[in-house]
Amino acid sequence: MGTHDLKDVVREKYGQAASLVQKGRTSCCGTASSVANGCDPITSHLYDDAQAGEVPEDALKASLGCGNPTALAELEPGETVLDLGSGGGIDVILSARRVGPTGKAYGLDMTDEMLALAQENKRKSGLTNVEFLRGEIENIPLPGDSVDVIISNCVINLSGDKDRVLKEAFRVLKPGGRFAVSDVVVRGDVPEAIRKSMELWVGCIAGALSEADYRAKLAAAGFDGIEVEVTRVYGVDDAATFLAGQGFDVDAAAKEVDGRIVSAFIRATKPAACCAASCCR
Repeated sequence: MGTHDLKDVVREKYGQAASLVQKGRTSCCGTASSVANGCDPITSHLYDDAQAGEVPEDALKASLGCGNPTALAELEPGETVLDLGSGGGIDVILSARRVGPTGKAYGLDMTDEMLALAQENKRKSGLTNVEFLRGEIENIPLPGDSVDVIISNCVINLSGDKDRVLKEAFRVLKPGGRFAVSDVVVRGDVPEAIRKSMELWVGCIAGALSEADYRAKLAAAGFDGIEVEVTRVYGVDDAATFLAGQGFDVDAAAKEVDGRIVSAFIRATKPAACCAASCCR
């Protein structure tokens, strides 16, 4: 399946998720099984009560992430933040509150239904320093050296061209800018059949990189100061939950992925000053 086919699948699934929220139902991670059963282990219990109180209810319901980058990223008043794959806008709204009226929070998403939901959540929030953009994370519609911090929540793993995503992130960050994303990471070997499942790709698992590959791709894009901090490890019971209904022998497959799929907070920095051709992209 090509990159464009993958984008169509992702767009369709996340569009369905946004529509469910607009109809008053909770959606998580976009897979049919997780939507039917509420939240899966990856998308559940990510925001505390204080943060939940800072955003419209529909923004929380539409959260399809695997972490909480706004709680881990050190955002300062006056900074410009970009959320790659912003969905219903929860992390954009939380970021906008952190950077204050002198700062700016952008959200980028390719799904019309999610963008419509995000715009409504922006209206409900009353914030004026929020802007949602339509586009793809492989082609960020912002000029170079224009963003202080890039965040993302379980979205980069959905891209079929992660190298392009990371190069684009590097391009739009200001010198000294920070990359601070939550993502699913694989530790060790995961069965090929699971990696090839499109439902699981859209559900945040099959497209996940290993920690070594993530580090290598960030370095190739020009980043330094790369850190990977595991924030949640998924055990055999979690694995059985997100493999249910996917056509696998759940018990056998769960044992093969037990502890090998994690959520992680991934940090990196665009060098403050660079004269080498390798980082003057």
